[in-house]
Amino acid sequence: MKTRQVVLFNQLKSYREELVNIVEEVTEMEADRIPEGFNNNIRWNLGHVYLDQYLWIQALTREKRAETAKLNDWFGFGTDPADFTKDTPSLDMLKALLKRQPDVIEEEYGERLEETFPPIEMGMETIEQVLIRTIFHEGMHTQAILDIKKYLNREERHISI
Repeated sequence: MKTRQVVLFNQLKSYREELVNIVEEVTEMEADRIPEGFNNNIRWNLGHVYLDQYLWIQALTREKRAETAKLNDWFGFGTDPADFTKDTPSLDMLKALLKRQPDVIEEEYGERLEETFPPIEMGMETIEQVLIRTIFHEGMHTQAILDIKKYLNREERHISI
């Protein structure tokens, strides 16, 4: 694997580890709260990050992934926690999926990063380009989770005063 690809996967794994660490102490109840002024909760953001990465790869390669169909019902674009059912993955399940995903992507696509496909949005035509986009997207949702946590912590301090 080329140095550039090693760096890309190191970044993917590092940023993912950071995201999972941010939610390590979050409870199911906290993960499901939607604070005032927010559209989604922590659990939705985590599921969306996981799904988004596969959806973009799928959009590019046109190779279907079994897990994306059902997850799209809960975490796809335009969904929200009101779409959750008893079958929606739990916080712990999402954390486990998120932890494994960078290794799964490296195993499945690591040798195909520069393979070209017909261009999709923003002219992306390689898996490498898609992963760069999804890392940026993950950062946006990591910040949303940090903002929700900050709100919940502020609310918790206010209640205990």
